[in-house]
Amino acid sequence: MIEVRGRWALVTGAARGIGYGAARCLAEQGCNLILHGRTAAHCEKIASEARALGVQVYTAGAEFSDPAQVEEMLREIDGLGVDVDIVLNNAGLQVTYRTAFLTTPAEDYTTSFQINTIAPMMITYHFLPKMEARGFGRIVNTTSGIRLEPEQAGYSASKAALDKVTMDLASKYNGTDVCINLTDPGWCRTDLGGPKAPNAPENSLPGVIVGAFINDRRSGRCFAAGDFYGMTLAEAVHKAETEIPVYTGTIGL
Repeated sequence: MIEVRGRWALVTGAARGIGYGAARCLAEQGCNLILHGRTAAHCEKIASEARALGVQVYTAGAEFSDPAQVEEMLREIDGLGVDVDIVLNNAGLQVTYRTAFLTTPAEDYTTSFQINTIAPMMITYHFLPKMEARGFGRIVNTTSGIRLEPEQAGYSASKAALDKVTMDLASKYNGTDVCINLTDPGWCRTDLGGPKAPNAPENSLPGVIVGAFINDRRSGRCFAAGDFYGMTLAEAVHKAETEIPVYTGTIGL
């Protein structure tokens, strides 16, 4: 298990829900944080809590539906002059649940792909060369296990696309100390998951952050939070390194 104390992590969607919990857990391990929300102000609560734990914190705002705002956020982060070693691409959007799924409009796809696929990959592509040059990095992109629900076509398709490009990219880094993997938080009671979801957001931990702590130079796996419920972080990392195989099929339709 790697030591993250003093390193820097970017957590998108950190203002609430799963991203909030992930950011707090990283801070508890001594990791400095760059916290993204739709506005920087949205992240002030978690930023305050993280600073109280003794880590450095910056906040950044960007609407992921607008590529120009993503690019501006990345320029802002570059201007901080810190090395981002860990990226948790947690932010996402479920546009709606369409009972009349045969009326699904094109906008469901374009909006979903921009936020759930294109924005996280813009971030991934931005930081990978820097990680490769330093010989270290961890990128964890967030997927979804939703399947067989055409009512959520835009969302599920955008996550399937993210799975595909993440795993294809991961194949180029497997065996290096730049590790690219997926995590599936499960269906949680967040703004995205809704109040009827069976799992509390905190149940996604430590599964959603385990990819930041692995130390086995393996890329191309999906760390499903349900596999790690109730474990300590150290136990979760050991399980991730010894039991979770590199995935070769299709993840999360």
